[in-house]
Amino acid sequence: MQVTIIGVGLMGGSVARDLRRTGFASRLVGVDNNSAHAAQALSDGLVDEMAPFEVAVARTDLTVLAVPVDAVVRLLPRALEALPPRATVVDLGSTKGAATATVRGHPRRGRYVALHPMAGTEQAGPKAAVERLFQGKIAIVCDAADSDADALRAALALLEALGMRPVNMESCEHDRQVAYLSHLPHLVSFALALAALEQQRDAGTILNLAGGGFASMVRIAQSTPAMWTPILLQNRAAVLEALTAFSRQIQALSEAIEAGDAARLHDAIAAANRIRTALAVRPPAES
Repeated sequence: MQVTIIGVGLMGGSVARDLRRTGFASRLVGVDNNSAHAAQALSDGLVDEMAPFEVAVARTDLTVLAVPVDAVVRLLPRALEALPPRATVVDLGSTKGAATATVRGHPRRGRYVALHPMAGTEQAGPKAAVERLFQGKIAIVCDAADSDADALRAALALLEALGMRPVNMESCEHDRQVAYLSHLPHLVSFALALAALEQQRDAGTILNLAGGGFASMVRIAQSTPAMWTPILLQNRAAVLEALTAFSRQIQALSEAIEAGDAARLHDAIAAANRIRTALAVRPPAES
């Protein structure tokens, strides 16, 4: 099988590493408009060659769009037009509503499978690519009924090669869920980092005192603006809903502290502790 990977950064490069390691692909072709990334991907052996978009897609069995979600919206129709008759295209974007809407009614819509691997790091570029990034993680498969049966099989085979556990979900529900589970945590991390950096300008040494808790909270604040700006704007309705829910909780905590209400504060923290149990009893992934 020949696989074309559009975008050979963290996600695309990590996919390439695992497809080479598992023997899933006999040949890996990369596409990237960043010349430095393209050269690095070739130097590191992530792909066998780099090629122009239409050329690479036209001779592939499976095309993986591993690019920011605004680029997915632009490139997905082009990929469907260039794709060989029985080939498949998947994307790895963190939002699905915009991508699926872009090709709704497209005559070749069935060749597309919308995927979201729940995996990643705050790093970027081919140097960030690692083996087994996806091992044991969940991959959400959106609107599976809109994909041709053989295209869906190809996508599930890809997920199996990556060691992922597929879960089926509709695009609209996916976008609402990830607003709380992924997009809101990034916004909280961005806001915390900005607040600390603002204080750093005043105090000069505050970040020298930072411990593990702070470092854990702001790790994902290092994620790239090019990736996260379009995610947050594409999913704005669900993100704003999640922000409203979060703001209510922050306001309640603020009011308890302002009032010196120890019982109310204690009860809120105790209620939050239940997240430990909720995470521990997560159901196994569906197939």
